[in-house]
Amino acid sequence: MLARFRLLPTDMKTRHASTLQDETYDTLRHWLMLGRWLPGERLKIKPLADELGVSPMPVRAALQRLAAEKALQNVPNCGAMVPRLTVAQFDDILHNRILLEGEAASLGAQRLAEDQRQELVALCRAMDAAIAADDVKAYLDANECFHRLLYRAAGSPLLLSLIETVWLYVGPISNQLHQDLAVWKTMNDAHRALVAALLAGDAEGVRAAIAEDLRSAGRYLRQLCTADAPAG
Repeated sequence: MLARFRLLPTDMKTRHASTLQDETYDTLRHWLMLGRWLPGERLKIKPLADELGVSPMPVRAALQRLAAEKALQNVPNCGAMVPRLTVAQFDDILHNRILLEGEAASLGAQRLAEDQRQELVALCRAMDAAIAADDVKAYLDANECFHRLLYRAAGSPLLLSLIETVWLYVGPISNQLHQDLAVWKTMNDAHRALVAALLAGDAEGVRAAIAEDLRSAGRYLRQLCTADAPAG
């Protein structure tokens, strides 16, 4: 498990997160997207409840909702567990991420205000600094802010919702990228290419940079799926 993750920021809660149960669900969902837990890891109700400062009931309900969405799986006599992806599942996810995130990036690039462009530049530099400092948590935080800012600028809540749903499935395995030093040191290359295309007003170049970002990470992560694919 990574270092302690922050609670879900208020502006990232769902529109209907008016109850403790909804807020607990939103936070656990967000942590899954960020890759707080690795594939095969068990999520225990009491420790999560203690960390969130709630009773076990909203945690149990949130885990059940996430299992219904296939983001978790219920294992008999074990409880909720982060699923392992097969190669076929990963390939399907990667294909759809390239389509969805490429479209959001291209649209967003055309609609960003100048201050938002400069914020993306700053976030790209923050990711470079995190890699140099070997700070995985700082990288993940900056990476999420970078992609969310760009995709939100597309102006399509539905498209962003679809992207977040796909992130649920790939977050846990993506958390393993930093374990390979060669991969870790090059993780920001595509972001720098994206920023260059953005500043040049090249929306299709932004789309291509997102595709390369996802494919380059995917080449490494796909190997982990092959090794960890469940039997049968």
